[in-house]
Amino acid sequence: MLTITREHVIYDMCREHKPVANVNQDTDFLFETRDASDGQVVTGGEWYAGLDRRRANPATGPVYINGAMPGDTLAVSIKRIDVASAGYVRAGKDKGVLGAYLHGGELVRMNIVKDADTGAEYADFRAAGLRIALNKMVGVIGTAPPDFRSISTIEPGLHGGNLDDKDIGEGSVVLLPVNVPGALLALGDIHAAMGDGESSISGLECEAGVTVSVKVLRGKVYPLPMVVTPRHVSTVASHEDLDKAAELAVANMVDYLCGYEGFSKYHALMMVSMVGDVRICQLVNPKKTARVEFPLEYLTKREVHPC
Repeated sequence: MLTITREHVIYDMCREHKPVANVNQDTDFLFETRDASDGQVVTGGEWYAGLDRRRANPATGPVYINGAMPGDTLAVSIKRIDVASAGYVRAGKDKGVLGAYLHGGELVRMNIVKDADTGAEYADFRAAGLRIALNKMVGVIGTAPPDFRSISTIEPGLHGGNLDDKDIGEGSVVLLPVNVPGALLALGDIHAAMGDGESSISGLECEAGVTVSVKVLRGKVYPLPMVVTPRHVSTVASHEDLDKAAELAVANMVDYLCGYEGFSKYHALMMVSMVGDVRICQLVNPKKTARVEFPLEYLTKREVHPC
């Protein structure tokens, strides 16, 4: 299996990056990823004082997808996430939701182990006397933007990027725009565990290996980015204002239901209000991210489901 090693990282998404590999559709390949600090966090204490923010959220890649052309949609299937044997979580002054109320910083390292009886993986949060169940997910996944801008891997947007959507885990499919030939796919910022919001500005950060395959969808104009899981389809949107991000995510879901399921705008909004869930992905980056989850059981055509 082709492996994109973690020596090939980028800190922004841009059409000017040279691809490190070419891959075909429906072929499994592996991204090796660095942790969100690019390996800079080695101890606790004043971890936040000397970090080079320009190296935050490194993404492995980019990869050229053979046959992907502008106007297509790229469907990325997350097949498997293998996390490292340890990770860290952090909180500190001026970081995250309550950073203004904190006067210092703390970092906790945790071993990731398997239960001897069940085989289930968990993080050993010894400082709190707890075992934390894993929900492994990809924080950063995106393609090159359409113009010559350089978009930091810290930032989410229409190209994907730092969505921090915990639905982007094993068994999910991420739909992203193809803005340039080959799409230039990259991903990173893996969390072994993260709750909606990522309130402290950190999940359980770790290195990982992420196995994916890709499919190019032609002739489909979706309100991207979108995520499909075995349970629901979601529209994802980002904005400096969280309320606006949620509004955009709702509008995108209504557009999808109207365009691909045949609902009227009124009926689509009623369906979202009755069975859809508006959730926060992350509220700690300059642009906040929200998603709207809509159950697959209420979709008859499932046009968006490429699996």
